[in-house]
Amino acid sequence: MIRPVRVLLLPVALLIPVLLTGCGTQKAGAGTGVDSSASASASVAVPSRAELDARVSALGIAPELVYVTKAPGFTLAQQSVGVYGDDGFSGVYWAKETNAQIQLSVERGTMTARSCPKQPVGGMAGERTVCERDGDAWYRAGGGRHEYALVEKGHVLKVSGDATKVTRAVLRSALHAAHRPSDAELAAVLPPA
Repeated sequence: MIRPVRVLLLPVALLIPVLLTGCGTQKAGAGTGVDSSASASASVAVPSRAELDARVSALGIAPELVYVTKAPGFTLAQQSVGVYGDDGFSGVYWAKETNAQIQLSVERGTMTARSCPKQPVGGMAGERTVCERDGDAWYRAGGGRHEYALVEKGHVLKVSGDATKVTRAVLRSALHAAHRPSDAELAAVLPPA
């Protein structure tokens, strides 16, 4: 009788690695640098902006601080979407081919020539930060990371990455592509209701 049990457990044990290979790879769609199949299913029934804003607020994020971006080869990892700081927004875009990551974060505040070096890059406290103006944004580097920071109306939008894996040009492009999401983009970015 023990033998049949072993026979049944073996196929199940062999399936576990196959089932786990999909974990942690959920992606968002619609304008966030993802495949069109995810975008198509997300665009079928887009909730109202009021419902979307309520979902954002339930996450502890101020709806006006949600942004999305595009970067060639990068896709938003939906499971990375969350609150940043008090009520800010953060999401990580991932490149499958290089395993590089870009973090998009938005939080209330400002940045000046005086305050820029005092704010650590990518939250790496204790590291020296070097700041330089690049058009209307700040290019910042420190602690092995670099980022672009853009001061908007009462908040700072940052796009950062590992200095050895993400080029400055890619960060600049992602910063300039950052925008407030449409309803369809926001529905695709948020975790399921």
